[in-house]
Amino acid sequence: MLVNLLVDGIGRVDVVARTGSGKRSIKSILQPFQPLIFEFSGRSELKTLTQVEAAAPAVPLTGHSLFAGMYINELLVRTLSVQHNAEALFLIYHQALVGLAAKFCQSQLRYIELALLQELGAMPSLGRDTQAEPLNPEDYYQLVPELGFQFVLNSRARNAYQGAMLLALNDNQLNVDQFLSAKLLMRSLLKPLLGAKPLLSRELFISSVTPTKIDANNSP
Repeated sequence: MLVNLLVDGIGRVDVVARTGSGKRSIKSILQPFQPLIFEFSGRSELKTLTQVEAAAPAVPLTGHSLFAGMYINELLVRTLSVQHNAEALFLIYHQALVGLAAKFCQSQLRYIELALLQELGAMPSLGRDTQAEPLNPEDYYQLVPELGFQFVLNSRARNAYQGAMLLALNDNQLNVDQFLSAKLLMRSLLKPLLGAKPLLSRELFISSVTPTKIDANNSP
């Protein structure tokens, strides 16, 4: 069984696990959102899981929070490789899951997307524009690929975002009115990393609810 792990202080680790059978099977703990204590060995990128046990009960996600957790997992698997050494992401990931278990809020998705993009070096500055000037909360800025956010006079310009939202995102302080704009920004930044292949977790969410019940602020 191939298992993708996010390891505190290391980052992504891919392992092969022998799950066993009957009462000795470990399949029940090799599940999403399950904290583990484990050991692995091997010199290649694909390690071998040698010891494993549950460190705590699985993080209990239901409803929108479950879809959000599935989205986070798929996003990490699709964009993060074992070469990135993203040791700082584990705590942010765990905090996002615990927050979602308490109450669904899509801001949790934006903050982990932000941390991931920063880890991958794909997140432009959220504090200064392309001229190295501090962002003004009242102004609008256009996202220019490879450069960052450029001041624009027209708030309706393509890929234009208000400075207040960008600063709030940078401080992990998004309010409800900024959720949609922040989501559109993150989708734009993640698109080159994800490619044309759609996210299965997003499609699963859409297919699980009727069109009249889909809330743009709740979907991943």
